[in-house]
Amino acid sequence: MTIKVGDSLPEARFKVITLEGTNELSTSSIFSNRRVAVLALPGAFTPTCSATHLPGFVVKYDELKAKGIDEVVCISVNDAFVMSAWKSASNADNITMFADGDASFTKQIGMDVDIPGMGVRSRRYSMLVDNLQVKSINLDAPGKFEVSDVDTLLSQL
Repeated sequence: MTIKVGDSLPEARFKVITLEGTNELSTSSIFSNRRVAVLALPGAFTPTCSATHLPGFVVKYDELKAKGIDEVVCISVNDAFVMSAWKSASNADNITMFADGDASFTKQIGMDVDIPGMGVRSRRYSMLVDNLQVKSINLDAPGKFEVSDVDTLLSQL
């Protein structure tokens, strides 16, 4: 079942690389009592993800914060080390990179897709989450980047 507006995020754990090392964070620790902008994408260092999707959220981070967003989270089916390297390479210091290495969260919310040559990955979407509850979802069609962009999410705040 695909998650929809009004649903609550399921409990899941994500790996994150910080200055202190590898940490594991839960959905409840990140999303409870907070407004969080989420961007999810097929893979770190892939063309659209690196050239357009993530950079839009990096550039407009201050606009998201000004509209009441507490944190911006990027979720991808990659390991924590790849997500950390991509964060550095993308100058995305203000974005929290969640590694969903085994796609468990992505599968729980029905956003998984098997991409030939890449395996199980996340579909491309953005989402507004307020206190664990999904307020909006912007899901792109396979192979497209049309509605999951930062400007669409900003227009919903």
